[in-house]
Amino acid sequence: MSFEFILRIIGMIVLSILGGYVGDALTGINSQQREFNIVLVAMVGALAGLILTPYFTTRPVRALRSMLGRVAAETLFAGIIGLIIGMLIAALLSFPLSLLPDPFGQILPFVGVLLFSYFGVSLFVMRQGDIMGILSTLSGRNEGGSSASWTNLNRTILLDTSVIIDGRVADIARTGFLPGTLLIPRFVLNELQYIADSPDSLRRQRGRRGMEVLADLQKQPNIMVRVSDIDVDGVREVDSKLVVLARQMRCPILTNDYNLNRVAELQGVTILNINELANAVKSVVLPGEVLRVNIIQEGKEHGQGVGYMDDGTMVVIENGREYIGEYIEVTVSKILQTAAGRMIFARVEEDAKDRKK
Repeated sequence: MSFEFILRIIGMIVLSILGGYVGDALTGINSQQREFNIVLVAMVGALAGLILTPYFTTRPVRALRSMLGRVAAETLFAGIIGLIIGMLIAALLSFPLSLLPDPFGQILPFVGVLLFSYFGVSLFVMRQGDIMGILSTLSGRNEGGSSASWTNLNRTILLDTSVIIDGRVADIARTGFLPGTLLIPRFVLNELQYIADSPDSLRRQRGRRGMEVLADLQKQPNIMVRVSDIDVDGVREVDSKLVVLARQMRCPILTNDYNLNRVAELQGVTILNINELANAVKSVVLPGEVLRVNIIQEGKEHGQGVGYMDDGTMVVIENGREYIGEYIEVTVSKILQTAAGRMIFARVEEDAKDRKK
């Protein structure tokens, strides 16, 4: 028997009793239809109690829980502090306001409570980052190399499943280039666990790697990682939930999923793409620049050799096939930016050819 059903029964009994009293009051003592009217109004009250009770009890509570579940902990804490301070200010002003002549002395104290409570909540929620920074500074959490600087508390970054499995997020966060709290929603963790339990060995290995990355992130003293039960009602797909959650919390999503990247950008959500970051930090070379490259394999075209720079950028060398296995100086002739990354085309220096001979 559900709790909602019990409340329906209680509401039916209470409203039926109230309906009986109402029917008795409306009918009068000397009326011949007194009993009939009492029973009729009582039955109407019972029916209303059976149908309408959840809309005044469980439904508002569920809606409130759902709304609070979508609010970040920092926002909720700042709102409560703002409400308390606003009510304290209103209480201090209520006495002088009550001394005003009627009707102002009776109305203004109540109006002051509403206005100062509203302004307190609005102001503290709007400046929640600054407030969290001040609290972290006062608590001394910055001492001894701790992670909680006010910059970290000022920003929340949502992590996608793909970026956790990728693993590079741990190295990037360790360098300090991700200031903020790395937030992993429970539904992302559930998807990661589902992948780790997959019967496919490759997917299972990827899922377990993601679990190891999360464990590594949580062990780092300079990285703030938080797993939250925050959820989005009415949405089933993990990517859609992340986009909606990012819009509600006004925070970016860290991912390397191309489809999620495009969908989020169309909805105005900020995306931090690790692949774009990796391309951005690669070495910058210009046509005509001389590089020293180890040619390790043949290219697709006849006579080509292929080597790689220290950052992994592919270098295709014309007439480099005969130098496979050697370090040789090449001149950059063209740079091509593709969807997979940057590709450099080069040719062997004439001096290197002469030395080879």
